[in-house]
Amino acid sequence: MDKKEILEKSRAENKNKDLYAEDVSKTANSAVVLVMLVIAAVFFIVQLSVGGGLNFGIWALVFSADMTAHWVKYAKLRNSGDLLAAILYTVIVAVFAANHIYRLLTM
Repeated sequence: MDKKEILEKSRAENKNKDLYAEDVSKTANSAVVLVMLVIAAVFFIVQLSVGGGLNFGIWALVFSADMTAHWVKYAKLRNSGDLLAAILYTVIVAVFAANHIYRLLTM
């Protein structure tokens, strides 16, 4: 098998996708979630320290990123681990969102 055949076979397997760009995109998405988590933690701590109470809406937003990622991965890969994580994150988001909305309505 020569170089051209190997290259053709690789292109066929990867459907002309840019694997480096996909890897960079995955790394970027992980960084987004981490930064969002850190910023939410800072907001949460500041709000608690100034007597502003608990804001579960922030955490609903943070966990919704992971929830969405796991639902998309499950839809594409049908991995039971992703399904379990998606369901768990969905429950967490629903509880935090419901708590946040309840607190807003009863203030």
